[in-house]
Amino acid sequence: VQLQASGGGSVQAGGSLRLSCAASGRISSTNTLGWYRQAPGKQRELVASINSDGSANYPDSMKGRFAISRDNTAKNTVYLQMNNLQLDDTGVYYCVYRIVWALPGGSWGQGTLVTVSS
Repeated sequence: VQLQASGGGSVQAGGSLRLSCAASGRISSTNTLGWYRQAPGKQRELVASINSDGSANYPDSMKGRFAISRDNTAKNTVYLQMNNLQLDDTGVYYCVYRIVWALPGGSWGQGTLVTVSS
């Protein structure tokens, strides 16, 4: 499975961005798509995930300002709406595809850079 992320850019604190990630290739009818991010000098962390049935999951630290959604039509696209962005939201955001989310690995997109400035 190949993933192509887009939508990153520069935004001022308090602003919003919407990331997109299109999946292509041999996509299982049951799968999970998600977003991770990696800030400069920090470890990669999970932002959100969404199952093929539309059920979404967020770590407690990500609840409130982020919203994940997906389009299960031929687009096979996952979105991440990010609101009220803060300086520490800066980083590279990666989309991920897994058939079983609990297992590591999966297919990763190339990453899209989000820069939040004051």
